[in-house]
Amino acid sequence: MTTRQHSFSQAIARFRDALTAPETDLSRDAAIQRFEFCFELAWKVIQERARTEGLDCQSPKGCFKLAYKNNWIAEEAGWLAMLEDRNRTAHTYDETLAKDVYRRLSNYVPLFQALATTLRNSRL
Repeated sequence: MTTRQHSFSQAIARFRDALTAPETDLSRDAAIQRFEFCFELAWKVIQERARTEGLDCQSPKGCFKLAYKNNWIAEEAGWLAMLEDRNRTAHTYDETLAKDVYRRLSNYVPLFQALATTLRNSRL
């Protein structure tokens, strides 16, 4: 397991923890921030894996498409929806938007976990 993969696994655990807290403004903001950390690490572990296989991807969307093509992720639509939520939360703050995205965050945990498991179990 690479250092980045280890960081990704730790970030997933912390993200899950944030989602178990009772919802308050602070816990919602913390969960969204931890989601953003997981998201960034997810596409970067895909990019890292791609490079070890002589492949290239330069953006989150490109990396998710590559990961889907190589069977590292199973739900391309879920990852692209995640990308949209990440872009919404990373570039602006709106209370209504934050609440809306927060309600979807638990859907992303299994996607992150499946990617971590796939990459851990399919070493080169």
